[in-house]
Amino acid sequence: MASNLLSRTMATATLTRQIQPIARTAEGAVTISYPILVSSPLSLGDSIEEAFGSHPKSLGIIIVRDLPPEYPAYRERLLKLAYRFAQLPQDIREKYTHPPSRYSFGWSHGKEIMNGKPDILKGSYYANPVVGEPTVSQAEQEKYPEYYGHNIWPHKDERGVEGFEEAFKDLGRLVFNVGCQLATACQPFALSHLSDSSVSLPGLISTSQTTKARLLHYFPPTPEVDAPKEDEPIDSWCGFHLDHSLLTGLCSAMFLRKESNGEPAVIPSPSPSSGLYIRTRGGDLTKVLIPVDSLAFQTGEALELATGGKLRATPHCVRVGAGGTDAANISRETFALFMQPNTDQPLSPLKTFGQFSKEVFDEHY
Repeated sequence: MASNLLSRTMATATLTRQIQPIARTAEGAVTISYPILVSSPLSLGDSIEEAFGSHPKSLGIIIVRDLPPEYPAYRERLLKLAYRFAQLPQDIREKYTHPPSRYSFGWSHGKEIMNGKPDILKGSYYANPVVGEPTVSQAEQEKYPEYYGHNIWPHKDERGVEGFEEAFKDLGRLVFNVGCQLATACQPFALSHLSDSSVSLPGLISTSQTTKARLLHYFPPTPEVDAPKEDEPIDSWCGFHLDHSLLTGLCSAMFLRKESNGEPAVIPSPSPSSGLYIRTRGGDLTKVLIPVDSLAFQTGEALELATGGKLRATPHCVRVGAGGTDAANISRETFALFMQPNTDQPLSPLKTFGQFSKEVFDEHY
């Protein structure tokens, strides 16, 4: 009886998979529907392979649409708070920094090295929206303060950023839950590539205590990068890099213009060339637009290591693309969630995620 039930279940999954066509955005990114992701993850195998596979045209990113109805409000609330936090006086922002974790909790600005120099074009606020109190051993906490520290939140009465903690957790947990669903859909595909076939991609993510969210404020471009479009570097707002996660969830960026009354106004992208750029598996450069009501997920270096290079991390950068006299008043706000295993998880026979992360931090801090 159990065997017959399993056979029917597998047959249904196969049939469902066959009737799920691969959909793409205008730029060619694979897009999937969240309700289908939840109800029938195995039906999305072709879409997963098209997005994250090794084909030269694969972008290494997938767009999840039809999200829970609370997502737009969560996104707007937190991204506006990113702007408001960045407008606080410097001495107040500095109260929420944490040097012992290499600025991996709380506020960070100008500490990260990108393209060989301190990155002053963006400020970041880091926290773990899923785990507030790590339960790993004290020795592990001391060895990896970048992951097992305690969240630092603006005081509840900090003027201008009231509700920051709640907003951060609400959006972070929603993105995390969608990411766990996506990891389940990825498991059949990832299993054939993972170096250790005994591990589960959704298990590594859902049980991890190292999840880290990064709320990003891109400061208005300085005159040095506000160059004519034909001369502007493609990575003028954020240099080319690889995330060191398994999967990274990304919100659509919000552009804000400072008005004469000091308040920000949401505006469309200031230029067709502004935004996120990705190199395909074949090396082509592609601009990817994340729709406002959707989330994007891309592959990181931890997944590349765990699969022996069969699933590669996604090289990406951000371009200003905003010329004209108004550029000095336009900022970019976004949110990224890095989903990764615990530090003691082996990624290869010779390296754990913690050891790999130390190398990345040493390079950038």
